[in-house]
Amino acid sequence: MPEIAERLKHLPPYLFAEIDKKKREVRARGVDVIDLGIGDPDLPTPPHIIHALQKAAEDPANHRYPSYEGMLAYRQAVADWYAKRFNVRLDPEEEVLTLIGSKEGTAHIPLAFVNPGDVVLVPDPGYPVYAAGTWFAGGDVHWMPLRRENGFLPDLDAIPAEVARRAKLMYLNYPNNPTAAVATRDFFARVVAFARRHGILVCHDLMYSELKFDGFEPPSLLEVEGAREVGVEFHSLSKTYSMTGWRLGFCVGNRAAVAGLGAVKTNVDSGVFQAVQIAGIAALTGPQDLAERYRRTYEARRNIVVAGLKQLGWEVDVPKGTFFVWAPVPGGLDSRSFATRLMEEAGVVVTPGVGFGPSGEGFYRIALTVEQARLAEAMERLKRLTL
Repeated sequence: MPEIAERLKHLPPYLFAEIDKKKREVRARGVDVIDLGIGDPDLPTPPHIIHALQKAAEDPANHRYPSYEGMLAYRQAVADWYAKRFNVRLDPEEEVLTLIGSKEGTAHIPLAFVNPGDVVLVPDPGYPVYAAGTWFAGGDVHWMPLRRENGFLPDLDAIPAEVARRAKLMYLNYPNNPTAAVATRDFFARVVAFARRHGILVCHDLMYSELKFDGFEPPSLLEVEGAREVGVEFHSLSKTYSMTGWRLGFCVGNRAAVAGLGAVKTNVDSGVFQAVQIAGIAALTGPQDLAERYRRTYEARRNIVVAGLKQLGWEVDVPKGTFFVWAPVPGGLDSRSFATRLMEEAGVVVTPGVGFGPSGEGFYRIALTVEQARLAEAMERLKRLTL
């Protein structure tokens, strides 16, 4: 057996595998576990999307290799959706690229633009793929700490000048996983100015834009003047339409960046099954009432969790987006110890913040992906704890 490659040795221990092992141990003792750790929608994909897939899958024309960049009809649907949602006009042929879920796009884009020794600016805490994709490309990660006192936005002024000179990419993600923080157009304008000054490609993960609460409308980076010169945006149908298992997303924005990512994908995959893309068209262009109902469901679940934590006297900020609640660990425990105690003493699974990066220590994440009754039960169970 050959020795594992150096690029894999960079990866930290996968905390979520440890959590899965602990869940199995607790369940083996007969404990009824309420799992609030997984960010995977429990609500089903809307029926009209499923029916579109069924019909398209029966058509032999869709059984062959798809185009690498994705069906033009799907990319047009993406462009039309962006125009309606953000008033951003996109060329579907050169500014839209189909992805096998947004994860693979965010992981692969450093391969197009990062050389060994180049720097990538990565939010901390953040989605682990941002750092992993950087390391796979031979790049160096510079962590941008996300602090509660700064609204979990990176402090661009705190990035050292030498780091900024070496930086090729910056990852951002708002509404944010794991912190559920949101960003404004003013913040994105500062990001665009910073990127233009230093020649940095901004990669904004807009995965949670449609999980929005209390009247807040998450903006697109591309709404800001000049953003298309320095940035791309990643999106997915996973959360908006409960299509996580379907693996369908897209990258939009800067033409050269879209083309670079497309060149990588041409060499590592053969595109998305056309029947799935046709289902994606049905999602983007069809009735949005069920997706809106799902959004309201998550908002109601958020309210249950926030109220429950406040009744316990635990600190919590009310999230305006995503289906996560991110809160400080009570009782002075570290995040791993806190999560372990919740699982062992209450049968409730939460994700320790340190699993998302060093600056996540001292926090934990709750995923609102179980029904309201189970969330309410979880809050009741937490009352038994003495921290």
